[in-house]
Amino acid sequence: MPAITTSIFELLKIGPGPSSSHTIGPMKAGYDFMERIKELPKEERLKATLLEVHLFGSLSATGEGHGTRRAVMSGLLGYLPDTCQPNVLEEFDDNDRPFELDIDGAMITYHPGDIIFDAIQHDYPHSNTMIFRLKSGDDTLVERMYFSVGGGFLRWQGWEEPKHGEPTYPYDTMAELKDHLRGKSLRLHELIIANEQSITGMSEQEIYDGLDHIIEVMERSVELGIKSTGVLPGSIGLQRKAAVMYEQAKKEQFQGSGFLKAINAYALAASEENASGHCVVTAPTCGAAGVIPSVVFMLKRHMGALQEEIRQGMLAAAAIGFLCKHNASISGAEVGCQGEVGVASAMAAAFLAYARGCRFQVTENAAEIAMEHHLGLTCDPVGGYVQIPCIERNAMGAVKAYNAYLIASTLDESYQKVDLDKAIAAMAQTGRDMSRKYKETSLAGLAQSMTEC
Repeated sequence: MPAITTSIFELLKIGPGPSSSHTIGPMKAGYDFMERIKELPKEERLKATLLEVHLFGSLSATGEGHGTRRAVMSGLLGYLPDTCQPNVLEEFDDNDRPFELDIDGAMITYHPGDIIFDAIQHDYPHSNTMIFRLKSGDDTLVERMYFSVGGGFLRWQGWEEPKHGEPTYPYDTMAELKDHLRGKSLRLHELIIANEQSITGMSEQEIYDGLDHIIEVMERSVELGIKSTGVLPGSIGLQRKAAVMYEQAKKEQFQGSGFLKAINAYALAASEENASGHCVVTAPTCGAAGVIPSVVFMLKRHMGALQEEIRQGMLAAAAIGFLCKHNASISGAEVGCQGEVGVASAMAAAFLAYARGCRFQVTENAAEIAMEHHLGLTCDPVGGYVQIPCIERNAMGAVKAYNAYLIASTLDESYQKVDLDKAIAAMAQTGRDMSRKYKETSLAGLAQSMTEC
């Protein structure tokens, strides 16, 4: 396989929840399609009378609960995930509200409800497929097929990998990464920084500034979540829990079970902000956006970690995320929740180990343990909302990450028999074998059981 050339800031992105594949990717698609329209000759643009948007696969199955209509609409009107207001999607809650799309002087009235939830089962190259068409009567002026492939990454028919700089230390497996670290006497964060510089052209200070902003948004999502109460949006009527958990942890002075309650509270907090459609960090996805912020918040606020240690831990987490995305998937629509909360938990375990000064082998072991114990995890959101089981699942993923760190850092590293490459391969194979019903469609598992009840 080719070497990994993904940027840290492609993996860790800021944008509105509740689902990176259902909100961030579709928002980008709406924005990009309007840019494609601008490339038409003016006389063609002025003929436009109709816009069609079709959603397929899990975008169709769970798009209503995941806010996909709202995301597409916001993109068509020029919003982008990393620059929009935290609550931008709320503007598009009313499916019948008309919006005017300016096609270079030709105004098209469009409603969020005009977006079509099409076939769930289809033969397109990716489950999360979108087709945009601008038409003049029965004639198509421009059309593009998009694929939201997880974590907010967007592809389209005919897409080619953008030109990146070549990584200084190329690798596509953990084994190759370790060869570089041993052969060059490097630490992991040094290698990831060197590769980011050569891939993106960013300076070391620019990379650290970007990481600081990512960390700030993660902390803010936790801070807002532990102060918020009430019922989350949607038909489930799910009560927020983070504030209650946080108050219990405070009463116990964050000691004993209070420590675990705090980790749970912080994960619930960021996940509840995500479920509200507010801005979070894809770590590696919106659906898993509570796991890493929970351990970041715990490490900074309760364990006295320095910002430099947090940065280095984030770089270690990114390395794990790169490997999982490159060799398996971070998309619930492709491999189930093992690719979302499972990968987030592995990243968080690596973050904890590395930020606490553990050797690299311990960091890998921590990530592997967390990943191994999420294998086979399905994605079955009740009602198509990123709420049940997703929010509590983030809390479970955060606690598993902490426990994986404890196991890896306490036991002799030579005891570990399964390496991370094998765990990632197992995730990929399990995802291929998993029934499509359990991949973000809400057609099976807990989603179906709740409906039947």
